[in-house]
Amino acid sequence: MAAQPSIRSSAPWRVLDGFGISARSASRYLQPQSVDELAEIIRRAASEDLKLTFRGSGRSYGDAALNTGQLVVDNRGLSRVLSFDRERGTIELEPGATIETMWRTGVPAGFWPHVVPGTMYPTMGGCVAMNIHGKNCFKAGPYGDHVQELDLITASGERKTLSREREPELFRAVIAGMGLLGAVTRVKLGMKKIESGRVKVRPITTPNLNAMFDCFVERMPQSDYLVGWIDCFAGGSGLGRGLVHQANYMSAAEDPAGRALLDNDKQVLPPSIMGVPRSILWRIMKLMTNDPGMKLVNAVKYVLPETFDSSGTFTNTHVAFAFLLDSVPNWRNAYGDSGFIQYQMFVPDSTARAAMAEALEHCRKKGVVSYLGVFKRHKPDEFLLSHGLDGWSLALDFAVTPGNAKDLFAVTRDLTRIVLDAGGVFYPAKDAVVNADDFARAYGDRLTRFLEIKHRLDPQGLFQNDQARRLGLV
Repeated sequence: MAAQPSIRSSAPWRVLDGFGISARSASRYLQPQSVDELAEIIRRAASEDLKLTFRGSGRSYGDAALNTGQLVVDNRGLSRVLSFDRERGTIELEPGATIETMWRTGVPAGFWPHVVPGTMYPTMGGCVAMNIHGKNCFKAGPYGDHVQELDLITASGERKTLSREREPELFRAVIAGMGLLGAVTRVKLGMKKIESGRVKVRPITTPNLNAMFDCFVERMPQSDYLVGWIDCFAGGSGLGRGLVHQANYMSAAEDPAGRALLDNDKQVLPPSIMGVPRSILWRIMKLMTNDPGMKLVNAVKYVLPETFDSSGTFTNTHVAFAFLLDSVPNWRNAYGDSGFIQYQMFVPDSTARAAMAEALEHCRKKGVVSYLGVFKRHKPDEFLLSHGLDGWSLALDFAVTPGNAKDLFAVTRDLTRIVLDAGGVFYPAKDAVVNADDFARAYGDRLTRFLEIKHRLDPQGLFQNDQARRLGLV
């Protein structure tokens, strides 16, 4: 049998980007179609001293799935549902299967994923690597809390099955481990039993940041989901004003008609919004994606929240409520060729009010205002490099333009100082700017232990990417 050509001579080159568009790089690119093919790619990359990273749907905002001049392995060819228990809601998937695959498998049997982000397109491998969270993180915790078992191929080619009982330390390092410890090839996790295909949503206007904190504290005990939108242009007594959405699952008794919505065809997003095809909405958004336009959009959103009934609520399908980011396909293009970055700060409960107020005010003072602010409550989890903590997060989306780059990145350095002074941490799925020293300060002994595991499992540093090199993780 003829020898296989080397990856260096045969793998095509591709220019890839992070979801925020602002980060791009060229790398060799392969897409295996089986676990055995993936294992062979890992073996060959190691023998050729090629550094390797994994990519799914490319939904990390920065450089987490970029690997300049090296090798990117796209796992979307491994996208099967391996098993699904319709009675218990336990599901096993390959790493390229998406959140969409998961909910489409579960909904007809009356199950919904415990944790979903704002888009249905992240893959299982990416969800493990970043330990994603959703609008219910204060209650359900992150994705990893619901993973029961996973399979891993290490740099040496060894295949391991990990769980809380089998190699628990490595299990807790792989989840939120940014794909730096090996290739996840199977994920087994549980889903939540639901009786209706929709949730009841209550919009609550909050006049400032303190009122939003108070609203969350008051409503968390009786909520299944809570998420806040913040108008980052507002100042003075209205600093941090916004809108909270509380949502709750509905029982069969409460919503008899909701059982008919446990059907994939009833959960899909509509083809148009107010008569405008969703596929072209980003072009309309682009006209408003500037400081004056977004200041107006934020003001209108605050003054005119959604229509609700006499009880102060409205209903939404699970898909419509969960995946707001997918309601406008290609919405990231509204930011133009230079794209955007998201800066998400995670700070402990004891310092969050002061830190977030300082962050919002500082951005306004510097004239670098986020076009979108998203506010959540979190709880701590067991995973070594997880962003989860007993505290709060504020995600800020900043447009990147040729004229604002210097000021923008100066502001992000200031935001990092605020996070670190508050005792906070960062979320690699969204990060594009944190440096190695600041990441080490945030994670301390946890990072030291992670690097010990990394160097033991991957002494040659096979698994790495642009973000890992920036954060000092190789």
